[in-house]
Amino acid sequence: MVTTDSGGTVTEWDERARALLGHPRAVAVGRSATEVFGEQVSHEVGEALQERTLWIGTAPVRHRDGHFVSTWLMAKRQEGDRGIEWLLSASPKAGPLAEEDRSLAEWGFNRSSHHIGLFDTDMRAMRVNVAFERAAALPEDQIRGLLPSEIVVSEASPQVDQAMREVIETGEERQVDTYARVPGESEEHAWSIALAPLTNPEGVVCGALLTASDRTKHYWARRRLQLVNEAGSRIGSTLDITRTAQELVDVTMPRFADYVAVDLLSFTHQGDEPSSTSPSGPVRMRRTAMGAVGREFPEGTMQPGDPIDYPVGSPVAERLALGVPSMYEITEATLADWAVHDPERAARIRRYGAHSIMVVPMRARGVTLGVALFARRESPTRFQSDDLLLAEEITARAAVCIDNARRYERERQTAVTLQRSLLPQALPDQAALEIATRYLPAGGQAGVGGDWFDIIPLSGARVGLVVGDVVGHGIQAAATMGRLRGAVRTLADIDLPPDELLTHLDDVVIRLGAEDFAAEAEATGDIGATCLYAVYDPVVGRCSMASAGHPLPAVVRPDGTAHTLDAPIGPPLGLGGLPFETAEFDLPEGSLLALYTDGLIEARSHDVEAGRDTLLRVLDCPDETEPSLDSLCDDAFAALLPDRPDDDSVLLIARTRRLDESQVATWEVPSDPAAVAEARTDAVRRLAAWELDEEIRFTAELVVSELVTNAIRYGLPPIQLRLIHDRAVICEVSDTSYTSPRLRRARVYDEGGRGLLLVAQLTQRWGTRYTPTGKTIWADLTSPSE
Repeated sequence: MVTTDSGGTVTEWDERARALLGHPRAVAVGRSATEVFGEQVSHEVGEALQERTLWIGTAPVRHRDGHFVSTWLMAKRQEGDRGIEWLLSASPKAGPLAEEDRSLAEWGFNRSSHHIGLFDTDMRAMRVNVAFERAAALPEDQIRGLLPSEIVVSEASPQVDQAMREVIETGEERQVDTYARVPGESEEHAWSIALAPLTNPEGVVCGALLTASDRTKHYWARRRLQLVNEAGSRIGSTLDITRTAQELVDVTMPRFADYVAVDLLSFTHQGDEPSSTSPSGPVRMRRTAMGAVGREFPEGTMQPGDPIDYPVGSPVAERLALGVPSMYEITEATLADWAVHDPERAARIRRYGAHSIMVVPMRARGVTLGVALFARRESPTRFQSDDLLLAEEITARAAVCIDNARRYERERQTAVTLQRSLLPQALPDQAALEIATRYLPAGGQAGVGGDWFDIIPLSGARVGLVVGDVVGHGIQAAATMGRLRGAVRTLADIDLPPDELLTHLDDVVIRLGAEDFAAEAEATGDIGATCLYAVYDPVVGRCSMASAGHPLPAVVRPDGTAHTLDAPIGPPLGLGGLPFETAEFDLPEGSLLALYTDGLIEARSHDVEAGRDTLLRVLDCPDETEPSLDSLCDDAFAALLPDRPDDDSVLLIARTRRLDESQVATWEVPSDPAAVAEARTDAVRRLAAWELDEEIRFTAELVVSELVTNAIRYGLPPIQLRLIHDRAVICEVSDTSYTSPRLRRARVYDEGGRGLLLVAQLTQRWGTRYTPTGKTIWADLTSPSE
C-alpha cells in the first residue's frame, strides 16, 4: 500500500511494498514515483487519474535490483487532510493454476451451499454440484443432458427455460423467483435463480451458469412481516367488536390459515366488568367471527353470534385457563386425547381433515377476552413455531382493539342508558295534541349526545313542547341534558311564557358552565346548548314559541300547505345578556307540528335546506286524509338518516286538536261579593249539563266560591270565571291584578287564610299564571272515577 501526493512524491510506504519491490521505507518515501515504479507505470497511472478517480490494471513495476515484476495494480484518487493524494494497491499477478489450485476450485464447486449447474448452448446440463444433486434427487450422471424443466418439474419450469434461452441469446443475466417442491418433500420451497452467460476469451457465449438459492426462510419471514404490517393497518378500523373480530379473520385467512374463528367471552358483548382471573372449568363463549376456505367449517352450520361451549380438559379451556397459546399437530393420538373430554368436537375435526391447529388466547391489559382458533387443511405446510409467534402477535393486536371497542361500547351503553332514562318514558295524559316521538343516538365513534325532547302538560289544558340539543357527546353531554330538562320542567311548571323561560334557562346554563369550570370538569367551562319551547292552547288553537339557537318547527296545515315557521331565533343558551322573543301562530285543528334537532336534517350527504325540504315532503301526505304519526316518524328517519348517523336525532310530531265550544264556559263576574253565589250557581249548573257526578260538582262549587271571593277581595276588575271540561275539570279565575296569592297555614284566631289551603286539599293541583293583562288562578279538579 503506497500513497503519493499530487506532485507524484511518495508519502507512505508499508512493509508489504518493501517485500514486493525491495525498497525500504526510508529509501522510498520522499522520492519521485517515477524513480520508484518506473516511467511506464507512472505515465499510465498519471494519465488515467487525470480523467477518472479509479484505475485498475496490470503493469510491469521495476524492482530495486532492476528487474520488472508483473503486478496487478489499483490506483485511486482521493482528497484527504493533506490535499489530493493517490492511493496505490499492488499485488503480484497470478500465474497459471497449479494442480492443487485446480483441486481447490473443484472442491469449492461441489461444497457450495448454492445449487450450481452448468448448461451448454442447447440448455442441456453439463455439470452440477452436490447441492444441485440433492435438490433434484438425482445423481449428476442422470442429470447430464436434461433441460432445466426436465430436472425439476413444476409450474414455473417453463419460465426458467425461457429465461435461460434469453441469457444464451442475448448474453445478459436474468433473475427468476419461483416456487417448487423438492422431490421427497411435501412443502414448496421459494427459490431465487440467477442465470449468467458463460463466455470464452473471445466473448462468445458457450453456455449458461444456473445458481439457485433456497430463500424459503427469507420468503416466509417477509410474508410474516407483511402480514403483521397489514394486521396493524386493517385490524381495529372501527370501534365495533364484531367487525374488529372479523377483520382478524379476514387478514389471516386464507394466506395464513385455511380456517379462522374468534370466540369471545360473554362480558365483551354485554358490557359487564371482566373477571380479574382467567376462566377455569367449562367455558361458554359466543362465536363472534369466522371464515374458512371453501366455506366449509368444522362446526357445520354454526353462525356468528351463536353460543359455543368448551368442556373442562378441552384444548381451548386449557389454553384459556393458562393464558398461553399452543400448537397441535392433528394425529390419531391427538384426537384420541381430545375425545376423552370433547368427543363431538374431536369427531368434527377428524371429518374436517385439518392437519395442524393453533389455539391462541386473546388477552389485553391483563384481561382474557376470548380465543382465536387457526387451522390448516388445504395448505400442506404445517404450523411452525414461528407461525405460533406470528399468530400470538396478530391476536394480541386484535385483542387490544377489541378491548378498546368493548370499553367504548360499555361507555356508550352507559351514556345511552343515562340518556334514555332522562328522556320521557311515556307520553303524558293530555288531549290537546296527538303526539309521536323518535330518538336515535349517534352511531360510530361519536356516541350518544345531548339531544332531548319533552311534553309538559300545563294549566288551562295547554301543552308545552320542548326540543333541545347539548353540544358534545358521551356521558357528560347526557348528564348536562338531564339537568337542563329538569330546569325546563321546573320553569314550565310556574307557567312562564316561552321567552321568559328561555331567559331563565340561559342563566341556568351559565351557572352550570361556571360550576364545571370550577370543578375542572372535562368541559372547558362552556356548555353549548340550543332549545325551542312551544306552548299550544287547544281552547283558542294558538301556539306560542321561542327559540334559543334551535331550528324552527315544520308545519303542515290541513289544506296541505307545508312550510317552516317564520319566527325570530335567539342566540344559543349560555351566552347571556341577549333577549329572546316569543312568536305566536294560529294552528287550525288537524295541523301537523314537527319539532326536531339538527341531527335529523343535517348530514354529510345533504345540507340543512335539502334536509328540511325532505322532511316537509315526508310530512305532506296528500294521499292520506290523516296519516299515522308513528309511520310519519319512521318515514322521516328512513328518508333522512343513514344506518349510523353522526349525530343524535330527535323528532316530535304533534297533530293539533281544538276543544269544542261546548267544553268551555266563560262568565264575566262583577266585582261584588254578592256575585259569588251566582258564580257558584252557574258553575254547578254547567257541571250538571256536562253530566259530571255530584262529588266533583260539590268540589267545584267550593273552589269557585273561594277563587272568585279572593279575586273580588284582593284583585282588580274585570274578573272572569272560566270552566274547561277536558280530561279533568279546570277552574280558572282571572283578574287584572299582578298580586299573586300564596298558600299559608292560618293561626287559631285568624279569620282568613284558609281558602287556598282548602283549594289545595280538594284539587289535584293549582297555581297562578300571569298574562299580559293580569293573572289567572287555576285549579284542576279530577273525578274520583278518573
